[in-house]
Amino acid sequence: MKTAVIYWSGTGNTKAMAEAVAEGAGAELFEVSSFGEDIAGYDSIAFGCPSMGAEELEETEFAPFFDSVESKLNGKTILLFGSYGWGDGEWMRNWEERCKAAGAVLIDDKGYIVNEAPADDQLTICKELGKALSSASL
Repeated sequence: MKTAVIYWSGTGNTKAMAEAVAEGAGAELFEVSSFGEDIAGYDSIAFGCPSMGAEELEETEFAPFFDSVESKLNGKTILLFGSYGWGDGEWMRNWEERCKAAGAVLIDDKGYIVNEAPADDQLTICKELGKALSSASL
């Protein structure tokens, strides 16, 4: 079974989370700008993006990418994660709803968010979520 972790990170916080998820899942790790494959080739996918602006997905690279794959999420097992510096996680709740409406199956039925830089215990949770993601697609 193939698992991909696809992320965008501005400060390195979401990148650290992505690396931990990929380690836990035994997954291929891609920055969104370097992902040139079709998500159809993956059994499970983790998407990582921090909160930007008024609690939105990063709009230059990540949002256009996600818009292009959203219709292909039906039946896919996915994990959503990201970091934030302000707000209350509205961007993640909106993202979760979009994915559920597209027919995706979310690990733990919700995304995982971390305020600012992830601490060691939060990176451990990311690894565990990665393991759950890869085992859910078996």
